[in-house]
Amino acid sequence: MRPVRRGDRGPAVTEIRGVLLGLALLTPGTSATTDEFGPDIEHAVRAFQQSRGLSVDGQVGAETWRALDAARWRLGARTLYHAIPDPLTGEDVRTLQERLLEMGYDVGRADSIYGIQTARAVAQFQREVGLSPDGTCGPHTMHALRRLGRKVVGGRPQLLRESDAIRQSGPNLMGKVIVIDPGHGGSDPGIVVPDGGLRWTEAELAYDLANRLRGRLVAAGMRVHLTRGPVPAAVLPDLARAELANELGGDLFISLHTDGHANPEADGVATYHYGTDNGVTSTFGERLAGLVQREIVARTGMRDCQVHAKTWELLRLTRMPAVRVEVGYLTSPVDLARLTNPGFRDHVVEAIVAAVQRMYFPIEQDVPTGSIDVSELRAAVAAGAPK
Repeated sequence: MRPVRRGDRGPAVTEIRGVLLGLALLTPGTSATTDEFGPDIEHAVRAFQQSRGLSVDGQVGAETWRALDAARWRLGARTLYHAIPDPLTGEDVRTLQERLLEMGYDVGRADSIYGIQTARAVAQFQREVGLSPDGTCGPHTMHALRRLGRKVVGGRPQLLRESDAIRQSGPNLMGKVIVIDPGHGGSDPGIVVPDGGLRWTEAELAYDLANRLRGRLVAAGMRVHLTRGPVPAAVLPDLARAELANELGGDLFISLHTDGHANPEADGVATYHYGTDNGVTSTFGERLAGLVQREIVARTGMRDCQVHAKTWELLRLTRMPAVRVEVGYLTSPVDLARLTNPGFRDHVVEAIVAAVQRMYFPIEQDVPTGSIDVSELRAAVAAGAPK
């Protein structure tokens, strides 16, 4: 799908305008032309993207359109149930999931998809309030939800569940599964920067980082999968990458990218995890993002562009702690010189390996940033000793 952007005309623009009007992000009559993507629509799209934790570019690509389409629904406007093979999706589903999470029920990730885990959580709630436990959220279930307050206090129940799962898996990396996602690829090179007679692309650098990371994590005892090879035949959308990570049963998911900006002075590293503007977050995705960010900054000296919550499908739909790392700006002469240096890329990879190891240390046994010697992890595995 080619993004719909400013200056475009047609039925798609009319539909986008209608959705934005329904969300009260547009004022009726602000433009005489209803089928033109003008500045009023661009401003409204940017406001919507900002509020939903999407990339704010003012264009309606596939992910923004799916978010707009989902936003049409408000909880209580329709009956929700587990539909097969095409599950119901929408803002109403996410609101229900967040409400159930607040009450202590396990819906997994608040991913806006009414899947089997959400249906089971609804059925458990219905059973406990004396309703027929059919897993369908209709008027009676909505009435019961409105009457009841939070069930769990003194901490987030999702945090307790995720903490227990991490603790039971133990501190060793041996046997754990990680999915590494080199961004872009195929006919999508990502950011492209000429450098004399050379041409550096985000896709090639992301794959190089991913391949180096794979080697070190395999040496540390992990089972590693990449979402693509060095020259994929086709572009893999983020939605498909998330589905692949789920099918592979990953314990962790790390997506590698570089960034770009019109201002060549923009540089540094940033890391992203799933989270919404109302505080719902992947607790251990947030922890992994913080560890990766701090380790890279400490070991490379890159500018710290902080950790951020986003609702990108790549992060929202993966069922394991997931992060996306933007390792520098190819449009920055400073970062470009770093990223095109294989030794520097090794430092970045070692930082990520150290962060992955720290993910599995109990909080009370965590170590200072930059203190893990990655070569010792490999040596311990080679010697058959526990890490």
